[in-house]
Amino acid sequence: MTLVGVHSLRKSFGGRTILHGTDLVIGSEARIGLVGANGSGKSTLLRILAGEDDGDTGEVARRRGLRTAFLPQHIPGDARTPLQFVLAARPDLVELEAELAACETALADPEVTADLRRIERVLERQERLLRRFEEIGGPGFEGEARSYLRGLGLEDSAIEQPMTELSGGQRKLVALAACLAQRPELLLLDEPETHLDLPHREYLEALIRKFAGAAVIVSHDRYLLDETVSEIAELDRGAITMWPGNYSAYTLARELALHRQQVVYTAQQKEIARLEAAIARFKLWASISLDERHATQARNKQKMIDTMEKVERPVLQRRTMALELRSAERGGQKVLELRHADMAFGDDIVLLDVNLLVTRGERVGIIGPNGAGKSVLAKLLLGELTPTNGQRWIGPSISLGYFAQGHETLDPSATPIDVIRAERSYYEEQAVALLGRYLFTYEQARQPIGTLSGGERSRLQLLLLMLGGANCLILDEPTNHLDIASAEVLEGALERYDGTVVVISHDRYFLDRIVDRIVEVRDGEVVTFDGGYSRWNEQRQARAG
Repeated sequence: MTLVGVHSLRKSFGGRTILHGTDLVIGSEARIGLVGANGSGKSTLLRILAGEDDGDTGEVARRRGLRTAFLPQHIPGDARTPLQFVLAARPDLVELEAELAACETALADPEVTADLRRIERVLERQERLLRRFEEIGGPGFEGEARSYLRGLGLEDSAIEQPMTELSGGQRKLVALAACLAQRPELLLLDEPETHLDLPHREYLEALIRKFAGAAVIVSHDRYLLDETVSEIAELDRGAITMWPGNYSAYTLARELALHRQQVVYTAQQKEIARLEAAIARFKLWASISLDERHATQARNKQKMIDTMEKVERPVLQRRTMALELRSAERGGQKVLELRHADMAFGDDIVLLDVNLLVTRGERVGIIGPNGAGKSVLAKLLLGELTPTNGQRWIGPSISLGYFAQGHETLDPSATPIDVIRAERSYYEEQAVALLGRYLFTYEQARQPIGTLSGGERSRLQLLLLMLGGANCLILDEPTNHLDIASAEVLEGALERYDGTVVVISHDRYFLDRIVDRIVEVRDGEVVTFDGGYSRWNEQRQARAG
């Protein structure tokens, strides 16, 4: 059964066409991963599917009575508590409760109680409302809302706090609970993994797998797409191409299809060139001999070209940032070490008796729940924090490069040109050209960093790391704001990098590709495991089993 059908959808912003002739069919059990470059129109399409925006032209046909829940990318602060936020997700229940309250008020009115017929009408209405209230799950809805919030990992204390006091990850969980509370048939999720730690990402995957309806998911988490979707909708230049299978199957199938298209395109271009050469000969002969047969043959050859179904030239390599990471000097074998290090803030002990040695060329991945102390551990290694007890040691000739999760190393009032020229003695034209290789337009290069998007600031930080030439990189959530193409460029650059890498990440696909050792931070302890994320996860499941 089709829930939503999109046909020839077109949407433009400021003269720029985002969606152009877009077609999409969503079935009742669909699990679709919507992928595409930043700015390709994925969020716009989700908002249109949710009914929060309209296309300029085209058709969006929804099944009558379709219940849709939409999780936007950004969840603003809200004065309501999480419980109030989730309860408000069912306006039908809120309306029924208001009508029931009006019935109770009427029954307490002396004028009503003095009129038997009016009392009977109010009681009949109250009975109908109560029956309807029970049919749609009203009596147990508050308990259901609490169970959603607890199931997503919110403590009872957080459930009663204003949303403004919650972290970005907690607000995302509350909004997800509100989506589930609507009991939708179609779930639209725009980057649901943002701000979520590994345990909550795993819970999110399990939730999507158990969801009884259809789901369309925009995500940069390739591991999540591998675990939850059965189709990939690739949005490119305003049009959608459907690919069966999960994300890994899509990347392989797409690469093979592009190479097949390249073979067919090359053969067709050779045929067109042959026909054009024949047309030129027949036209020449016709002009010399004035023989109409030659002109007819030229027209026939041209008609063959005109009626030929043209194969588009495939884009085998899309434009991506030109990231290359190199160390200026080799450095020693022992890079960084923490020896019996404790870290406390007042009475709050974050890390206890940490012993960690990082050697040259290692790729170390730091994982753990939000708030476990991962960033504190990274700042101890950086030397930004001094251990409460114990020691931090750094090897001779070791230079550190740092990627800050919140981009706090960048001056928001400076321009990208300013920070590049502060790092290197470049002319402005050289700085602009270098920024262009990292996908910055001339206008973006000249505007304050504070006005740039998260992905643009992440690319700028990576550019500064490239210029710095450090032989040990400490990266705190480097893929958070990057699209998939940029994350893959970063992975390739780190694989070629000749220095040492310590990275905090919740991106499991990234961890599997890059790291050879996992450091888990949990309950103040630091435990090391050999291998990438999947190897660590296997060991964890074996221990749990």
